[in-house]
Amino acid sequence: PNIAPQTLRVLFFLFSLGVELSCIITDSQTNDPRIEWKKIQDEQTSYVFFDNKIQGDLTGRAELLGKTSLKIWNVTRTDSALYRCEVVARNDRKEIDEIVIELTVQVKPVPPACRVPRAVPVGKAATLSCQEGEGYPRPHYSWYRNDVPLPTDSRANPRFRNSSFLLNPETGTLVFNAVHKEDSGQYYCIASNDAGSARCEEQDMEVYDLNISGIIGGVLVVLTVLALITAGICCAYRRGYFINNKQNGESYKNPGKPDGVNYIRTDEEILLPVKGVLLTTAPQ
Repeated sequence: PNIAPQTLRVLFFLFSLGVELSCIITDSQTNDPRIEWKKIQDEQTSYVFFDNKIQGDLTGRAELLGKTSLKIWNVTRTDSALYRCEVVARNDRKEIDEIVIELTVQVKPVPPACRVPRAVPVGKAATLSCQEGEGYPRPHYSWYRNDVPLPTDSRANPRFRNSSFLLNPETGTLVFNAVHKEDSGQYYCIASNDAGSARCEEQDMEVYDLNISGIIGGVLVVLTVLALITAGICCAYRRGYFINNKQNGESYKNPGKPDGVNYIRTDEEILLPVKGVLLTTAPQ
């Protein structure tokens, strides 16, 4: 048999639509040639149509049209592969012929996840991120501020001469080396590929001035409080509120000795208080 002369076709189809892979026999002397479809993916070959029925993961969502062409319904990303149509005609001089078709399934991006800092002080660095994981081929990213598209490098456009940022369209990151007041605004990101595009919701980023006087005032207040605490502790020590007990490690204040009471130390190291009388204890 002879199949249409094109041996390789690259087809692009959107996710969830149907696709027809054509395998047209142009010349054959055999009334009922044998048709086989095979799928080649990740260097592995599997049957798609064999023994007059659909096989493998296409069961229930594929059919043969005109006895040779393959129709796939509800196409997904996993259907991207090489498909080979093999025709065997025993009564023909050329008994075997084949055609290979490369199918690439494109998927429209979903709304990306965007992260924008809400407030950044003037002169500080800031990073805005945009990520999308469903689109195929992998999408490219673009950032907008107040509905104005941002260049990949602020230095490349005089309109952004008061800004300092770099945009990576492959990763979706927008990095400010040092933000300025003019960088305040509403930001959003768009992820796009050949199948379509999607954007995230707008998010505000405010760039504010640092209150130097307020910071200095706060530091002075903290230092004043620490000084008062230190002075209070020193005063308490001087008045005897923190005296170390060498025997048990506890802090206490010694009670005053009552008038007329003497303490006598015995050989057993016992202090006996006796009012008005001096007692001695003879050793045993």
